Amino acid sequence: MSGLLDLINSPVGKQLVSGVAGQTGQPENKTAEVLSMAMPLLMGAMKKNATTPGGAQGLMDALSSKHDGGILDDLGGLFGGGVDQNVMDDGAGILSHVLGSKQPQVENALSSKSGIDAGSIAQILKIAAPILLGYLGKQTRQQNVSSPDGLNGLLGGLMGGNKAAAKQQSLVESFLDSDGDGSIIDDLAGIALNSGGQKSGLGGMLGGLFGK
Repeated sequence: MSGLLDLINSPVGKQLVSGVAGQTGQPENKTAEVLSMAMPLLMGAMKKNATTPGGAQGLMDALSSKHDGGILDDLGGLFGGGVDQNVMDDGAGILSHVLGSKQPQVENALSSKSGIDAGSIAQILKIAAPILLGYLGKQTRQQNVSSPDGLNGLLGGLMGGNKAAAKQQSLVESFLDSDGDGSIIDDLAGIALNSGGQKSGLGGMLGGLFGK
């Protein structure tokens, strides 16, 4: 998942972790752990939705309008006075769309893995979702993606490409289609880290931000 690693290990990623931690009152290292697990899961859920013509077109429409990447241009402003309620509402809508009835299961699994309460997990996800869509919007522009097929290819590439993306996607779908205990999240983070050549383990995806 070199694409997501590029985002998370960049100055924007560091600002994201710091801002989300400040907004939720959670330690930065714990926030980093949650994001390292949640980002691949959210992207996989978006890719799953994009396998249907309507889902792919809906995502394309969102990326070409509201979620064009502008949110990444002023994260300092986003977090400066607390995240705007409109952004939180937007995030809630995105999560409802991509996770559906599995949202509580996702939040509880991330909570059990990180030790952060489910309410704070929900807040972290609401902030992360619009930023992830903004990142996708920026990527679609930079790579001139203009079709649902192209979007699926972009998502697969950002998830590590080829076998890594296929394995990761099957894990995401099995998690979203099951009532498991969330252990799949560990595997998801592991694949993301290994395919990017980064060290494995919780928070490893973001470890560079904290000198780990």
